[in-house]
Amino acid sequence: MTRLIVAAGGGGDAIAAAMLDAALYGDEDRAVILTYAWDRLLVDPVPGPRSPSDFTGLEPLTRSVWSVPAEAHPIAPAGSTLPRLAAELPHTFALINPYNGAEGLVRQLEELVSHLEPTSIDLLDVGGDILARGDEPTLKSPLADALTLAACYQVNAPIRLLIAGPGLDGELPLAKVHNLLGPLVHTFTAKDAEPVNSILEWHPSEATGMLAATARGVRGICEVRDAGLPIPLTNDSPTVHQVDLDNALNHNELARAILSTTTLDEAEAHSREVCGYSEIDYERDKAARLNDQLAEKLDTDTALSRLGKFEDEAQSRGVTHTTFRRLTEALNLGGSQREELRRLLIDHRPEQYAAPLWQLR
Repeated sequence: MTRLIVAAGGGGDAIAAAMLDAALYGDEDRAVILTYAWDRLLVDPVPGPRSPSDFTGLEPLTRSVWSVPAEAHPIAPAGSTLPRLAAELPHTFALINPYNGAEGLVRQLEELVSHLEPTSIDLLDVGGDILARGDEPTLKSPLADALTLAACYQVNAPIRLLIAGPGLDGELPLAKVHNLLGPLVHTFTAKDAEPVNSILEWHPSEATGMLAATARGVRGICEVRDAGLPIPLTNDSPTVHQVDLDNALNHNELARAILSTTTLDEAEAHSREVCGYSEIDYERDKAARLNDQLAEKLDTDTALSRLGKFEDEAQSRGVTHTTFRRLTEALNLGGSQREELRRLLIDHRPEQYAAPLWQLR
């Protein structure tokens, strides 16, 4: 009895897939989670997603699909959270290779379906940016989701599209996401979050971190990313909804444009045409800027002083919570200092730690 869950955008979607599997199926045989190794610059200083050639120690599942065991390692300077996820979760993590475009991803999915003969296939996206048209001003990272949507649409097997934590990624207006949702499948609880609580202590995913926090009852306004996007944490936040796959593709202009792509470069070119930009271009530009900057040494007094100023300003905006990724950026620290900052703040003000978020004073 095998289930296949496709983590639409990689990163935190893979953790949410593990949450979903545990919530819906408990301790039965664990799912295979097909996911990108695309951890953005906080973890991986190399722009774009990683391919199998960026790892050592992968294990073949099919001709085109490799699993990432705990013993695998990204080849420097690349980074990846997948080996550690494989070490801490009981699921099999299979690697999406997007470098052959949507057609290549279709081939990977069809091979997996033939090999695994799964009892169910779910395409899971946290937040709902997989439902974007492509021209929304708040949309930042549409390419990964559009590729998985385009591929899943073409696979000759029943696939259920699920949206967890509607609006938590800050990519689409919350009302727009809700207007596109179908029936409620599940509402996450504190118990559902237990299998991933320890992972969210170190994993930088903001959307899945908020998903788990709201499952434990956290409510308010959470500020995220370098841009400081305000995300409402409501009773709708820990929900999971089904969306018709045909409707999603009809709404997603980028996914329709890349249906027949055979390279990632080709898909990226369509993203520039449809959305006006490529998220990989953004990563390239940001990586170049970061390489030109030397992160200053973390000083306790300086960090706490900056924190106080940030909290005062954030509270004036109505913010109640934030992420450690946002704090790292707001306090002008380097991405590598995120964990050091997190430990410092929890040690000094443990009462403000609303795991995995930081609650303002």
